[in-house]
Amino acid sequence: MKVKNNKSNGIDNSRRKFIKESALTIGAITIVPSHFLFAKKEIKDNKGQLIQKAVVAPSDKVNVACVGIGHRGGELMGDIYKTGHANFVALCDVDMGGPQTLKKLKEFPKLPRFKDFREMFDKMDKEIDAVTVGTPDFSHFPITILAMSMGKHVYVEKPLTRTFHESELLIKAAKKFKVATQMGNQGHCKDNYYQFKAWVEAGIIKDVTRITANMNGKRRWHGWDTSITKFPKGQPIPETMDWDTWLMTAEHHDYHKDLVNGQWRCWYDFGNGALGDWGAHIWDGFHQFLELGLPYEVDPVKIVGHNPLFYPQASTIDFKFPKRGKKPPVTVTWYDGQDNYPPVPEGYGDGVQASSNIPTINGQKAQVSKIGAGKIIYGKDLTFKGATHDSTLSIIPEDKARDMASKLPEYHKSTTNHATNFLLACKGEEECLSPFEVAGPLSQVFTLGTMAQRLNTKLIFDRKKKKITNNKLANELLMGTPPRKGWEEFYKLA
Repeated sequence: MKVKNNKSNGIDNSRRKFIKESALTIGAITIVPSHFLFAKKEIKDNKGQLIQKAVVAPSDKVNVACVGIGHRGGELMGDIYKTGHANFVALCDVDMGGPQTLKKLKEFPKLPRFKDFREMFDKMDKEIDAVTVGTPDFSHFPITILAMSMGKHVYVEKPLTRTFHESELLIKAAKKFKVATQMGNQGHCKDNYYQFKAWVEAGIIKDVTRITANMNGKRRWHGWDTSITKFPKGQPIPETMDWDTWLMTAEHHDYHKDLVNGQWRCWYDFGNGALGDWGAHIWDGFHQFLELGLPYEVDPVKIVGHNPLFYPQASTIDFKFPKRGKKPPVTVTWYDGQDNYPPVPEGYGDGVQASSNIPTINGQKAQVSKIGAGKIIYGKDLTFKGATHDSTLSIIPEDKARDMASKLPEYHKSTTNHATNFLLACKGEEECLSPFEVAGPLSQVFTLGTMAQRLNTKLIFDRKKKKITNNKLANELLMGTPPRKGWEEFYKLA
């Protein structure tokens, strides 16, 4: 199919035709692309239900197209390439002249290259088995949903989406299209994943009622003027950049250097702030294995430097989760900002300063810790501390850890990584450990947090109806702003 790349419509006529045809159903039979019909293997759960189809033969390499090849996207390419299970077939980036992009183009000079992912899919549909998405948060959704609708396996950087509704659609799409899905939460395939799972199953981590999670490093927007009321004045668009495609579903903004190359993280319209950037790496494990799901209340108890356009200089947010079966209610408190450290109990370890201004935690005298990123998990009998990404937990204080040493269960020691797990899943040899059914709800928690930051107000969330009940504007923001004209069809693919 050839693209007529009508920028005003956002999606070409041939793609419209494909979308409509692939969505047709006849009774209980779904009309699907031909590469589904010739899938070499199927994966089923223990009840015999189909989990995944259209996998690559184990003897083959996975043909991967990379969308977003500069900065983090380029790093992701390296991770995929090192596994030895992938064969790159196409490169796509809206700015083929960017310094980081040029590095990857020099490494793979003979590969087809595209500025528009829609054109890439039109011209190379049959050559592509899987897609990596290493683009800004707000642009994950359209690339991912189109790839899935065409039967492509997808690896998407965290957080999964910028809005609650987009994650909801991708969770639904994963069930519908049954391709391998992986959100880039690298620690989810390492030792901390297996340790947390084993410690929960053995009852070592139990009756958790409170967790603190923090990221206190300097962010790109720290030090900005928090009184600004509009986006920066537009600048000339670089000759090498396709600015219209960069904007994708987002409402129009004039080009400015502070909207691209990582600066997009600063703005509510494009990124998810410190919470979305680091939350997945820190909440990993406890959100899944404590079965937290979605909160019923999100309260921004402290916002420093509030601005409706970009993220605060510091935030403290309480996420309240209800009782789940026999598991007690849990409050997870998130801290970000350079001078907004979480309280820690006595015996935490190195890097703490005593403070009489910090309240007690579970009856323990508290201190403040100048740690860059991490978590503290408070159970009924034991307290655990951990850092971020693939770091494992330890029991605190040290004397308690010594007492428990002989009682701790063994756990699987990981010999793989996130990229390998994804590619082997494409071949039907493994299941993704961070699929959208796991990563989607986690990302939705973060979107609720960023909405609380943006509006600087407490949100009451109905977990069953998935609605915010105390704030009309916030409830509308679950959907996000309407997509630009011509991009609406992406939201109909699930």
